[in-house]
Amino acid sequence: MTTVAFIGLGAMGYRMAAHLPKHFDQVLVWNRNFEKAKQHATEFGTQAVSLEQAVQADIIFSCLPTSQDIIHLIQPLQIKSGSIWVDCTSGVPDAARELEALLKQRNIAFLDAPVSGQTIGAENATLTFMVGGSEAAFNQALPAMQAMGKLIKHVGASGAGFAVKAVNNMMMAVHLCAAAEGFTTLKAHGVNLTEALDCINASSGKSGVTENVLPQRVLNRKFPLTFALPLLAKDTGIAVDLIRQAKLSAPVIGLTQSLIQAANDTSEPDSDFSAAVKMYELWSNITLE
Repeated sequence: MTTVAFIGLGAMGYRMAAHLPKHFDQVLVWNRNFEKAKQHATEFGTQAVSLEQAVQADIIFSCLPTSQDIIHLIQPLQIKSGSIWVDCTSGVPDAARELEALLKQRNIAFLDAPVSGQTIGAENATLTFMVGGSEAAFNQALPAMQAMGKLIKHVGASGAGFAVKAVNNMMMAVHLCAAAEGFTTLKAHGVNLTEALDCINASSGKSGVTENVLPQRVLNRKFPLTFALPLLAKDTGIAVDLIRQAKLSAPVIGLTQSLIQAANDTSEPDSDFSAAVKMYELWSNITLE
């Protein structure tokens, strides 16, 4: 019998862990705010346990804000030998390699397995997993990931999953900045933004930002908090670090990272990533609605 644990019940983790009891008899959950773990157990039939108990599972998922959080969490723990730790944090590739080496000494496999799809994907078990690490460990953990995701891909050695996630979010940030600038220009020329959006989404300028973010978050002025702007700023920073490590030139990405960081520095607390467009609105005195 495989025991599965989930550590970190934030906006994503809470919803992700909810699907595991449908596939596994014993699902353990832990959260820093333990009341949230108890709430999850009541709502979904998981078991709220101590952190020390959670890391005795066969497969251990984690979803925390940063790689540093994961490192601090793992270092003092006595984790079950032979287990697989699957980290769904949007983390740093170097940290994945550090953790893989650390845990390998204890006969524990480590997979960096960040996810994409936002809270709606976590709710519907349609997330995309991009996974780095041992292929053997990936195959063992695959059924548990399939309980929460629709597309699960092994993308390379340790750190590769984190790299793909950082570049994915960097590209989304590029699209977000381009859309903010493009639609500000259209509004300045008196164009109907809703009708223009329909045209663009049937044309070559479309992206996930124009198809989902603009209509569902920006033009309706809702900006629901599902992926925080500081986390996007963190991910774009990871992508820029990857570019520097490879000694590449990427001017568009570099400029976009500066813009996202500026938007984060000037945003209200608890802002959704889509609220980055408000910086453009402030500059232009044009509201995208």
